[in-house]
Amino acid sequence: MRLVIAPDSFKGSLTAREAAEAIRDGWLSVRPGDQPVLAPMADGGEGSLDAFEAAVPGARREPVMAVGPDDQPVLAHWLRLPPAPGLPGGTGVVELAATSGLPLMRNGLRPFDAHTFGLGQAIAAALTLGVSRLLIAVGGSASTDGGVGALTAMGARLTDAAGAPVPYGNLGAARVARVSFDDIVPLPPAGAVVLTDVDNPLLGPRGAAAVFGPQKGASSDAAVRALEGSLAHFAEVVPGGRRLAKLPGAGAAGGVAFGLLAWGATLSPGAPAVAEALRLAETIGGADLVITGEGRFDGQSEAGKAPTQVAAVARAAGVPTALVAGAVEASVAAFAAAASLTELAGSTDAALAEPARWAFAAGAALAQRV
Repeated sequence: MRLVIAPDSFKGSLTAREAAEAIRDGWLSVRPGDQPVLAPMADGGEGSLDAFEAAVPGARREPVMAVGPDDQPVLAHWLRLPPAPGLPGGTGVVELAATSGLPLMRNGLRPFDAHTFGLGQAIAAALTLGVSRLLIAVGGSASTDGGVGALTAMGARLTDAAGAPVPYGNLGAARVARVSFDDIVPLPPAGAVVLTDVDNPLLGPRGAAAVFGPQKGASSDAAVRALEGSLAHFAEVVPGGRRLAKLPGAGAAGGVAFGLLAWGATLSPGAPAVAEALRLAETIGGADLVITGEGRFDGQSEAGKAPTQVAAVARAAGVPTALVAGAVEASVAAFAAAASLTELAGSTDAALAEPARWAFAAGAALAQRV
């Protein structure tokens, strides 16, 4: 049997490659004669840099010293893809998770103060080195700042009623009285594309604050309402903000997608872009089975997450797909089989304590069901 193993990262526990390797090893422990092919995936969140680096020959990491979401320094990288027709300066790939991601919060969550300033620094660094196009993977944010931090780092001037610069986080979004893009870094010649892993708008019951605020530290309804109020105010002040706030995906990464839209970037689902770079359709062609996965398969997974994209590519090729997830909280009827690390380990804590062990077990469990 030839199988393709294409999981996303299991956020906070396994990278996409680590997950793929553990699943492979578990499978081969049962069926040693089979032929697994690894194709680690990403959807615009954590691991996107790794996926592009693995997929594109000649990709090169470039270091950048950034201010993390909790104001602490972070040594991060962005990825420079080689020149291509129409892209003489190559393509820069920037990953928010590397500069402004939730795991970078070292001393607890700060829902009103965490920011995306480091993301803006990485974007500015890539543009300074002359890339022709920019891909910005924005999943995994620690903040709900609407892009205030990133825009400030890129040269935008966001000031309060007294003309003073506002703080970088959600509190700053509430204080913005004037927005000037006069000195912001210009878009690259071939544009900037924001790769999102969700389709939420900026505001409302499906917006950045309501859906994602609690996981970033907004522990009460009042806190969520305060985050929402700041974003709503910022949308009123940003030129064209009312329209941009309604776009699917504008609420991605605490609304940083909204801020980048205001700069002039466009939005695109991240998983299809990564799948195209990986030539996933070619890899899957002729396979007998595809195994995909992620840390938590839930209601958000159908809104552009990697497993849904992998399954769609496999379905178009007539290849069945199996799922491995840390936890399964949504219907898996679309998959030929599924394995949950939490169920295999007996609890969430046990699964998180030894994720590679239980990903191995999941691979072995699937191999026994074939």
